[in-house]
Amino acid sequence: MMLGFGVLRMLDERKSWQACSLCWLVNLFIETGCVEKVMMLKRRNVFMFLVILLAIQLFMVPGVFAAPPPLSDLSTADEKLKEEHHKRSSACFACHTETDSTAFKTIMKEKCISCHKTGWVTGKLEALAKEPFGAENPNKPAPTKKADGQGPGMSVPMYYPGSKIGSAPNEMILIPAGEFIRGTNGRLPDEGPEHKMSTAAFYIDKYEVTNFQYQQSLQVTKREPPKHFISGKYPHNKADHPVVYVSWYDAKAYCESVGKRLPTDIEWEKSARGTDGRAYPWGDEFDISYVNSPVRWVELDLIGDTTPVGAFEKGKSVYGLYDTSGNVWEWTSARYEAYPGNTRTSENYNGNYRTLKGGSWWDCSFYQCGISAPVFNRSFFHPKTKNDSFGFRCAKDAK
Repeated sequence: MMLGFGVLRMLDERKSWQACSLCWLVNLFIETGCVEKVMMLKRRNVFMFLVILLAIQLFMVPGVFAAPPPLSDLSTADEKLKEEHHKRSSACFACHTETDSTAFKTIMKEKCISCHKTGWVTGKLEALAKEPFGAENPNKPAPTKKADGQGPGMSVPMYYPGSKIGSAPNEMILIPAGEFIRGTNGRLPDEGPEHKMSTAAFYIDKYEVTNFQYQQSLQVTKREPPKHFISGKYPHNKADHPVVYVSWYDAKAYCESVGKRLPTDIEWEKSARGTDGRAYPWGDEFDISYVNSPVRWVELDLIGDTTPVGAFEKGKSVYGLYDTSGNVWEWTSARYEAYPGNTRTSENYNGNYRTLKGGSWWDCSFYQCGISAPVFNRSFFHPKTKNDSFGFRCAKDAK
């Protein structure tokens, strides 16, 4: 068996696509239970099995396990070739996550970025280029020190006892009726085209809903406590951090329990962006001292986490909302659909997913969600999804 793992390691170190397809075959045998039968064979037969497995994926099914078309060919390739390349490349991200091997990240930086100056993968590469595991220094270790204290741009420490916000529902800000610029023409396909939308006046929370606020609602909503709660209580010294590990249904239940609702994605983007089409809540220039984003933690060489809501005074939107860039992705009421004028088809425009806005502290670039900072960024997940970078804020109609 060690020989088999040795082959995998050799292929990975050579940055070979064969490693991906061999992993896929091994995983298939594991999922179907065949591997249990193989393990019952004698050592000689196990060796033969691995040799046969490798031979199958290398020689017998090149069409199935072929590498993506060479990037060097794409500058003059037709649309069908590009689509095939993107389809096969995207399959890599089903297995490879942001914590994956240095070799895979190096391939991304050295190969993909050579062609993708703009377009579908640009957001992914922007984030990847900032990561500590890169082609320039592939042996640099991951951060080992956790963020603590009061970092650059923060008005409060990362962790503190008690609550400065309180358990009552959040203060709300009135967003006036009128037009604003939505989307962008310069990045991921689902973020465009840039267009104008209009809203009626509405209210939206000044802050993301906190752990303490959410805890207070559980007796009313009867929802299951989030995964990070201990015996139904929020984590120590994180009362004012945004609640996470909440599904779309959890977020909706909380908002309704306090007489509010989830904002639409249109309302959310207007609240964060204002009317001048800016890229970030504060303007057009990125600054790590304004936001809790993956780039911040990479540059500070720290293990990131959520931060208390309202910690970044200079990161406020023009209307006064905090944390509309980074900290946690925020559920909206909207289904994930193509923007008006977007002719690019997607199997994900099927009504099954809900839209999240705002980005988070965690680097999700390997899920093709783009770098977590611009206000036109959006992501989509099944409404039952829960993780440590999804939260929400509430809204309500203006009367």
